[in-house]
Amino acid sequence: MPWDLKDYPSSFKNFAPLLKKKTIEIANALVSEGYPEDRAIPIAISQAKKWLDEATATEKAALKKEADPKKTDQHSDKKMNADLLDNDVLVYYRENQWYVQTKNAEKATASFDTKEHALKRAKEIAENKHSKVVAYKKIEKPTI
Repeated sequence: MPWDLKDYPSSFKNFAPLLKKKTIEIANALVSEGYPEDRAIPIAISQAKKWLDEATATEKAALKKEADPKKTDQHSDKKMNADLLDNDVLVYYRENQWYVQTKNAEKATASFDTKEHALKRAKEIAENKHSKVVAYKKIEKPTI
């Protein structure tokens, strides 16, 4: 079930507005990728807190200005998202960043400054999906 700022899991109720917004955004994305809610919620909380700790003031200001998450965000093609569950997780380098992306997904899930951080996140995702991680050296985005 997707969430918005008026309807969200009770575990989000005491979050600061920016943390709540980011957590809902991440949780909705995970659910749209096929994660069960009981796994998506703790992952989203952990990732949102990490993002908030590491985000620059500019990134936080940009998030604040973004449209609030809607229940319909990233839920347009359930069949495609279900198909992605079996796909490997790719790690690749482009434009001075390491990216983590499920094979055949439209966009990367996350970006990192180091390959080690990207591989760690890719392994977490792959473990949840029971798939494998495919890592690339510093090359342009692979054809997916």
